[in-house]
Amino acid sequence: MKLVITDWNTLSMAEDLSADGLQALADVTAYPLTAPEEVAARIGDAELVLCNKTPITEAVLQSCPNLKYIGVMATGYNNIDMVAAAKRNITVCNAGSYSTMAVAQHTFALMLHHYSRIAAYDRAVRAGAWEKSLQFSWFPYPTAELAGKILCIIGYGSIGKKVAEIGSVFGMQVRVTTRTQPQNCPYPLISMEEAFRTADVLTIHAPLTPETAHLVCRERLATMKPTAFLINTARGGIVDEAALAAALQDGTIAGAALDVLDTEPMSEHTPLRQLANCTITPHIAWAPLETRKRLLQIVTDNVAAFLNGTPQHVVH
Repeated sequence: MKLVITDWNTLSMAEDLSADGLQALADVTAYPLTAPEEVAARIGDAELVLCNKTPITEAVLQSCPNLKYIGVMATGYNNIDMVAAAKRNITVCNAGSYSTMAVAQHTFALMLHHYSRIAAYDRAVRAGAWEKSLQFSWFPYPTAELAGKILCIIGYGSIGKKVAEIGSVFGMQVRVTTRTQPQNCPYPLISMEEAFRTADVLTIHAPLTPETAHLVCRERLATMKPTAFLINTARGGIVDEAALAAALQDGTIAGAALDVLDTEPMSEHTPLRQLANCTITPHIAWAPLETRKRLLQIVTDNVAAFLNGTPQHVVH
């Protein structure tokens, strides 16, 4: 069978991973990246396709009648027209839970960056500020402990659970808001409104759906504490970036840290890029080598399972 990988570079930009495991299963053609207008031609008569962010639209599916399987090299699959795939009996599988540890780690890296001011102190020391101090300890930039802070988590999947666990170890007061009703949750379950209103740190770990699009909006931001800190490592579209920029500029909240944006790569017109109280990283929470190796193994196992007639991690 023919297998086309449309955007291999999104998984292995530095060529630090190998597709040999997939080559053992099918005749693989891997493209570094694929523009939307190239997708149909590149898939062609292939039966299998793997993609990360490449849009697989109804028009693409109409042009690729042999296609039987779409493997998403990620957890989210909002780039796939699921209705059109289901209509054609195309199996769609994703790779869930591969990035739990990495995204939780990045969430706390952003949190500690805000409260411990490591980057600000490092820049100042390198500029000679400590050398000019009259005392051994020089601390003009206020820092704060995580212990005692109210950590409100939106979404209680594998990442949300790990963030809650780590937050509790730091001594934070963990609270959870989720559309499901998890059994035996050791943390208080609160409403979305209460999460925004009470959070010292509000962190998002929910998928992007029509219901969560612009979940972070002007009205909800207005209810937050002026000392609150917002983190989004989920999907950019969950945050109304114009509303967040306004809230950061006028002091409605103290700061934000984002690993994801509405437009990626970041547009020069992004309203958040010049704000000193907004930290932006380029969608790297999932990117440690160990994490990507785990993802590739799941993707490879998914293809093998499909070819064996026992598909796994099916999302429709």
